[in-house]
Amino acid sequence: MTVSALSGVAALGGHGGANAAEGGARDVYELRSYTLETEAQKAGLEAFMADACIPALNRLGITPVGVFETADALSPVYVLLRHPSLESVAALRPKLAGDAEYLSKGAAFLDAPAAAPAYKRVESSLLIAFTGMPQLEVPSKAPGRVLQLRIYESPSIKTNQKKIEMFNTAELAIFRRTGLKAVFFGEAIAGAKMPNLTYMLSFDSPDAQKAAWDAFRADPDWLKLRAMPEYDDKAILCGITNLLLKPAACSQV
Repeated sequence: MTVSALSGVAALGGHGGANAAEGGARDVYELRSYTLETEAQKAGLEAFMADACIPALNRLGITPVGVFETADALSPVYVLLRHPSLESVAALRPKLAGDAEYLSKGAAFLDAPAAAPAYKRVESSLLIAFTGMPQLEVPSKAPGRVLQLRIYESPSIKTNQKKIEMFNTAELAIFRRTGLKAVFFGEAIAGAKMPNLTYMLSFDSPDAQKAAWDAFRADPDWLKLRAMPEYDDKAILCGITNLLLKPAACSQV
């Protein structure tokens, strides 16, 4: 996608207003999902990320980079890239193609033959950070930390914007107060399951995750908010994906 095309998509995704990119003030996220078929592919992907890809991305100012394994399955493996702008997204591939160190250290992965592919398939979603959380955060670096990836699908752009409004005006503050520590919140402007919003939470441990959700569900302000007819889940949501992830050894998130 060209820079002009990406800018046009951003304007359409937010009706040209509240959720379009604004002068680089908000992060742009690329969330990749690698479908793998073997343990060897998984080991190869993680070696590529640790030895070649993450160092090259960091040299380009894309940091921190998250790499997350599905907690109870071989695949998919998720990679989170934080960009300062849509232009950064468009420029990434040619910049990496010109990085000799990246090409050399990543050769086994980048040049994998058809007879022994490095992965089955990779898909990407492009997200614009919410106004209520404009930049990525790293709430925990605990060795036993767990991450939760949630995708909220809506039946229309209008209802998608209503759920984003709910987070920006009230729900994000409740999350912070009750210990639901976010890594990012983003509105999808390209990818699958649109329209949707996607967010990730980070916890020191599974016990901390359970305690935070229990506190959130019992919070008086949350109970009032969810009872408002304009924010009724049945009216503004049509699907929720909830994934438990763990960081790979090379992950910076």
